[in-house]
Amino acid sequence: MNLGWWWRLFAGALAGFLFFHGFAATETAPNYSFMYDATSASTLSYYDYIIVGGGTAGCPLAATLSQNATVLLLERGGSPYGNPNITKMASFGAALSDLSQSSPSQRFISEDGVINARARVLGGGSCINAGFYTRASDEYIKQAGWDGRLVKESYQWMEKSVAFEPSLGQWQSAVRDGLLEAGVMPSNGFTYDHIYGTKVGGTIFDQQGNRHTAADLLEYANPSGLTVFLHASVHKILFAIKGKRRPKAHGVVFRDTTGAKHKAYLKQGSKNEIIVSAGALGSPQLLMLSGVGPAQHLKSHDITVVLDQPLVGQGMSDNPMNAVFIPSPLPVEVSLIQVVGITHFGSYIEAASGENFAGGASSSPAVEYMNNLDETTFRGGFILEKVMGPISTGHLELRTRNPNDNPSVTFNYFKDPQDLQRCVQGIQTIEKIIESKAFFRFRYEFLSWPILLNMTANAPLNLLPKHYNPSMPLEVFCKETVMTIWHYHGGCQVGKVVDLDYKVLGVDALRVIDGSTFNDSPGTNPQATVHGCEDIE
Repeated sequence: MNLGWWWRLFAGALAGFLFFHGFAATETAPNYSFMYDATSASTLSYYDYIIVGGGTAGCPLAATLSQNATVLLLERGGSPYGNPNITKMASFGAALSDLSQSSPSQRFISEDGVINARARVLGGGSCINAGFYTRASDEYIKQAGWDGRLVKESYQWMEKSVAFEPSLGQWQSAVRDGLLEAGVMPSNGFTYDHIYGTKVGGTIFDQQGNRHTAADLLEYANPSGLTVFLHASVHKILFAIKGKRRPKAHGVVFRDTTGAKHKAYLKQGSKNEIIVSAGALGSPQLLMLSGVGPAQHLKSHDITVVLDQPLVGQGMSDNPMNAVFIPSPLPVEVSLIQVVGITHFGSYIEAASGENFAGGASSSPAVEYMNNLDETTFRGGFILEKVMGPISTGHLELRTRNPNDNPSVTFNYFKDPQDLQRCVQGIQTIEKIIESKAFFRFRYEFLSWPILLNMTANAPLNLLPKHYNPSMPLEVFCKETVMTIWHYHGGCQVGKVVDLDYKVLGVDALRVIDGSTFNDSPGTNPQATVHGCEDIE
């Protein structure tokens, strides 16, 4: 690659992990002397680097760059510390169900009718996700053009401190053994590697059920080199054009919670840059708001065009997820994703159990639906499948010029028939697991497979019209019960919007480093790679 610059940055950020004992395992928030509310920001300031977005990419980048430069990190959300809905595994789902303006999770509904969520908190998606940790495949790393040795070293550094082996309960064990009975072989035991067969993956929750997030990486920042502003909403990137061969990013405009405007500029320096790490929705949205995007679309919003770049916002993808809920005659443990079956046909089979997942984890009307069900209904869990890739893609457009408003996003789930076929095969594999000897004691005999499908299909999982009945093909079930597993990506892809060093094509001093640069979602869960290759997402 020429991604050596990026990987070395990341490796530096994770080196500190070797000495990390995990303050996130306590209730005490870290004493970050460099973290402030944006209301305390000066009207005008200057830095060597400005990073937009304090998520899984922005935090480690800020920590590393602060060792030898002055860095400004701007995060639109608040701090994750002291909020048990974020820090405690037992509260998973509560943040996703919180629709308040102060929530760490901002709900958005795609044009496909699927309800989704984006992070709005320091630490980004690592603060609100299910915490599953798994590496990208060797093939993915090769195709991305990354240095395999550096990638492996970066993974290993992180795994020493923020990735843990989960303790499997009876439900997860039954799913694992059911996968093997269903033919998802071989049994790979506990491993972080992405390899065909059935495995137990890692988790960012420690043995006490405490979450370890990207925000923890700021512990390794140079306090004199870093300034972090919370509740700082970046409205646009400023470009110097006059006398330049091409536009050069040289500052940003952000507002605090009172609406006061602040400007931050880059100091004079050939290596000084603005780095956008605002996520798969936020990064293409900010480029457009700043005048980099499809010219006609920008003009329709009265945005001055800095660079006509029609591929900004294109290639948006979200891995479609479909699940089957199985009530259990036995109590089950509360568990998030721990076991995964990696199939050869392109579907990943996973599971979760217990009331916290069923009652809150789905960012959908299912929350209200399940609140009205009998308590014994939650003695069970979900077995789900996620389509690899996917092949189907969509696009993102602005709705308004307000960066706090969600853009319009279309993912085009199952537009490619291969994605739909993978879903069908994934659902068929779930049936084999449920019918397996290993899983027998966790299901009611009178709840047949068609009844389970029909129960799931009639739940308000999304905003799509419901037609499915057991006489219909599984293709209908897949289309009508599609949900998200929060692995959306694209919008600023490598080779289209950014180059191999993540520099935005056509302008200077501007990079994008996060999941918006991905052409495909890495592994069964992108968190480790997002942490690892960009410490992104």
